[in-house]
Amino acid sequence: MTTELDRLAVRLREFARARDWDQFHTPKNLAMALAGEVGELVAEFQWLTPAQADDLDPETLARVRAELGDVLLYLVRLADTVGVDLSEAANAKLDENERRYDPASYRGSTRKAPPLTS
Repeated sequence: MTTELDRLAVRLREFARARDWDQFHTPKNLAMALAGEVGELVAEFQWLTPAQADDLDPETLARVRAELGDVLLYLVRLADTVGVDLSEAANAKLDENERRYDPASYRGSTRKAPPLTS
């Protein structure tokens, strides 16, 4: 089954190849670019109050949307480059978090759970 993320990865792969950018799309470079884009996303929220962040004005929302798009594109490209299935990785992480953070013990809490033991 081909997912939307799979189709996006293929489109990004073709985009990079058409521009001869594979030489620049190393895991290190992509991870650094991803971090930069996350920083740009964070900057959109930096000085907002919690209430403002919950109700973005149209101009800020447009910038946030663009930054989220950049973050996703770099994340998908990085995952494709290193051969990680993002959906599988995310589901595995969620499975782990469900084991670590049982609702009865962590409901309404920001406590960090101890690492799982084998």
